This record gives sequence, structure tokens and C-alpha cells, in this order.
Amino acid sequence: MRNTAIENKMFQIAKELIETRYPKGWGGAAVIRTQKDHYFSSVAIETANSSAALCIEVGAMCEAHKYNEKVTHCLCITRDDENSSCKVLSPCGICQERLRFWGEDVQVGVTTANGKLLFVELRELQPYHWTTAYDAEELEHFTEED
Repeated sequence: MRNTAIENKMFQIAKELIETRYPKGWGGAAVIRTQKDHYFSSVAIETANSSAALCIEVGAMCEAHKYNEKVTHCLCITRDDENSSCKVLSPCGICQERLRFWGEDVQVGVTTANGKLLFVELRELQPYHWTTAYDAEELEHFTEED
């Protein structure tokens, strides 16, 4: 179920992080919200070796996992420079797999043609996900919480 108050709060947190961390030029930030209503944010690791780079969302995902909190929402935004508006980046396939750890009902911000903020469940983003080939019991050990 969509909650625009949460979605707008996440967008504002990410936008403020971009403005602080990247006052000039390109900027990108991600925000993860957990079931306990905690918000974790992150930026991409900048490295000369692109094969060592990680997606913008990974740091926030790791924080949620560190505290053993279920992720409910994920948002990643970027801007081209300090004069550009922010745009939402749908999670890449690898991040979709990472987020799936917390279930197919995780809400993710997605890129839209009109630039409006929109969140959808992972199951909607990936209706033919490979896990549908297995019974829920077979997948349980991958998502069990301690």
C-alpha cells in the first residue's frame, strides 16, 4: 500500500544528502526505510576502477541488514549538476535481487516518463522473477531472520 508521506520524506532526505555531499556537479543518493520507521541513506563509492564500484543504494541496504531491520522502501535519485532537478533511478537488476531479501512487497522508487515520484512493489517491477519457480518453503532459508 502506497504511503506518499513516506515517499516524499525519503525524496527530501535523499535530495538534502545530495546537496550536502555534492554541492557542485553530479550527485546521487539513496534512502532505505525500514519497518521500524528508520531511514538509512548512502552514496556510491567513487573509485577509479569501475569494476569495484557499488550502486548508490548498497550502503543503506547494508545498514538495514546490520541492524536486522526489514526494508519496506528504497529510493535512489541523482542529478546531473547543481542546477538540475533530481530524477529517480529504478533499482538495477542486482539491487532488485538484494532488495528481494526482504520480500517481494518492498516498495521501490521507479523512473517515470513524466518525472513524477512513483513507488511500486518489487513483484510489480519483476512479475516473472526466477523465485516464482520455487515454493515459498524452499526459499525460506534465504530470508530467515535471526
